[in-house]
Amino acid sequence: MRRRKNPYPGVRKNVVKGRVYWKFERGDFRTNIPGPYGSAEFLAAYEAALEGSKSSNGSKAVQGTVEWLIEQYLSSLRFQNLSDSRKRTIRLELDWLRREAGKYHFERLEVRHIEALMAKKKGPTAANTVKKNMSMLFNFAAKKLSYTGPNPARYAERMKTNPDGFHTWTDAEVNRFLERHGPGTKARLVMLLALNTGMARQDLAKFGHQHVKAGRIIYRRNKTKVAADLPILPELAEELRHVPKDRMLFITQDNNDKPYAVASLGNWFRDRCTEANVPGSLHGLRKAGATRLANAGATEWEIASFLAHSDTTQAAVYTKKANRARLTDSGFAKLEAGKVSNLSEKLDKKGGKTNE
Repeated sequence: MRRRKNPYPGVRKNVVKGRVYWKFERGDFRTNIPGPYGSAEFLAAYEAALEGSKSSNGSKAVQGTVEWLIEQYLSSLRFQNLSDSRKRTIRLELDWLRREAGKYHFERLEVRHIEALMAKKKGPTAANTVKKNMSMLFNFAAKKLSYTGPNPARYAERMKTNPDGFHTWTDAEVNRFLERHGPGTKARLVMLLALNTGMARQDLAKFGHQHVKAGRIIYRRNKTKVAADLPILPELAEELRHVPKDRMLFITQDNNDKPYAVASLGNWFRDRCTEANVPGSLHGLRKAGATRLANAGATEWEIASFLAHSDTTQAAVYTKKANRARLTDSGFAKLEAGKVSNLSEKLDKKGGKTNE
């Protein structure tokens, strides 16, 4: 059967928490289309979006505004060199800045203006992302657009966040999840893949038989472009035997062989975590895998290879934590071996007693 041609080129459906939205995309131009599909309101917005996309190359943004600065950045080689997933994330974040502050001249912004923008976001992480992106734009202006003024975002107050970031799974939580989701289940397969490979969601969503060669997992991480070459541990090998050999991808949607969208895979897995009563996420499993290696005595480069990182900056965080625990154990072992006591004879009940 011939597929019906899209009557509104550039428009795609976007479902968020069960609600349907319509989004128009053409090149770097993006906007939402309100109203029911095909309605008068929808058609008016679509016509406006078409005009907006035509003029996006010859931008109508006033030079010197935040909107203009964002457009300069999006057309730069610096942005083009980012991974596709990072481009999507940055565009969404900059779209928000464009809506909230696009009309203001960036050279006139002060620290208080940056902090006011940050306050519009819910949660410290989102607020800090605003600070980070504004600072990035000012740095870009200084390096590429001959801007010589200050960077007010640099001095904006950073919101306090959890220093450990995503929750790292404990061994008890891993065991509880495995007890709830038995052998042969998709939930168990996804969990063991994330734990034993350190893959991020976007890599898990595309992972399949094509990445298994000579009994090893070989893939290139999408975000860093760093190659990883990993052994297949027995617990993972057992679950991979349940995957049909004629199916290319290891993780597919229920009742069909279509891959998950990256966000959908993460949301689906969180539901499985709720069923198992564990506060976990796929990224938390990635951290748990690195933690297991560090606790086993792996070097920073061994952990970096597992995470598919190009340097050992993040790996050092795991080894330092593991080393602290080992050093503490070693210190207390020496204390016990020496049977040191700093208590006076009257208070030291373990001290030797003299005969009177």
